[in-house]
Amino acid sequence: MLLDDEQIRQAMKMIMDCYPNAGPSLQAQSHFQYLIAVMLSAQTTDKSVNRVTPQLFAAFPDAQTLAQATVEQVEALIKSLGLYHTKAKHLILCAQQLVQNFDGQVPTSQEKLITLSGVGTKTANVVLSDCFGIPAFAVDTHVSKIAKRLHFVEAEAGVQVVEKRVTEALASKDWIKAHHALIDFGREFNFHNEKAIEQLPIVQQCDQWVAAN
Repeated sequence: MLLDDEQIRQAMKMIMDCYPNAGPSLQAQSHFQYLIAVMLSAQTTDKSVNRVTPQLFAAFPDAQTLAQATVEQVEALIKSLGLYHTKAKHLILCAQQLVQNFDGQVPTSQEKLITLSGVGTKTANVVLSDCFGIPAFAVDTHVSKIAKRLHFVEAEAGVQVVEKRVTEALASKDWIKAHHALIDFGREFNFHNEKAIEQLPIVQQCDQWVAAN
């Protein structure tokens, strides 16, 4: 059994109330830099990204300069991150596409963002919400794991199912806040360890709702 819309709204209110100041943790000085930081954050921590981006952005502050970089130059600046070889290639190609197709500016629609190299739905949604305040709900590993454990979706649900279910249940004005609250929640409590979370009030409440359905 899964939670209904009202139960998901109540569960999310409990989480959002616990993290009223939840927000972006990546550091950047422009929309372009934020896009690059989000791309770098795949399969690594925001703290790790924030350690390498000051030097990266000092060398390549905008799409025009990064578009001219070599893979080796970028790799040298981000090599402490996982998948740095692949990421370096994507960053340069993304910058070239921004220059060629969007006058060096970050587009403001998901449809256009996902045409960029290395940019998928999650990255696009983070950029739309954090840079432009456009309602979007990004699903990362924290969000997905929590949504499954709290019975928002089935255990085998993919990220698109999680995104669809949460955005159906919540008002669009709450999507951005919900995303950041879930990330902070997942960082504080390890949802990969059942013993670490089984006594949490929100977990017990959602389990009770499912048992009663």
